[in-house]
Amino acid sequence: MSKAPAKPLKPVVYVLDDDDGMRKALVALIGTIGYDAVEFARPSDFLREFDSNRPACLLLDVRMPEMSGLDVQRELNKRGAMLPVLLITGHGDVPMAVQAMKNGALEFLQKPFRDQELVDGINRALAKDAENRLILERHAEIQRRQTSLTPREREVMDLVVDGRANKVIAIDLGLSERTVEIHRANVMEKMQAQSVAHLVKMHLMLNREN
Repeated sequence: MSKAPAKPLKPVVYVLDDDDGMRKALVALIGTIGYDAVEFARPSDFLREFDSNRPACLLLDVRMPEMSGLDVQRELNKRGAMLPVLLITGHGDVPMAVQAMKNGALEFLQKPFRDQELVDGINRALAKDAENRLILERHAEIQRRQTSLTPREREVMDLVVDGRANKVIAIDLGLSERTVEIHRANVMEKMQAQSVAHLVKMHLMLNREN
């Protein structure tokens, strides 16, 4: 009997703010729009409990006694987390918020902000998180396909995406042209490539960070 597919995890909004009143107000507002909120008063607690596998975004106060919002953001970046961050700032914190955005924060909300601004920001952040996860999932699938190639097929793929004709690949690898054709067909099938252009696109995606 086959297992039922795993139920997708419900998105969560992390709220990290040392101001008890502000934190409770944010959690209450988030509840009214149907999202789960998990609150933290201390950055160290958040960083210990944060689950990168769960769809989420973070409402982050810029100025806190234990660690600044920038320090929290740097730690998330160090971990490779793609968590969308909405910064909450006071008037004097705007330069700091601008720096945080340069470091990858999605946007910032300056106090006092309207409830609708926060709701819109959360919706944008969770949509961004879903987009990021889709890209990562697609990347992982293409990586799995590439792993199924033999070393020789990998060589042929590299030369195909470089624009080499079968005859040239055969000379470069010391193979017969017919053998190259077989390897090339295997590459297209295993990579599920609809065309050479599609193969090139997947190859670029896998090698973008190399």
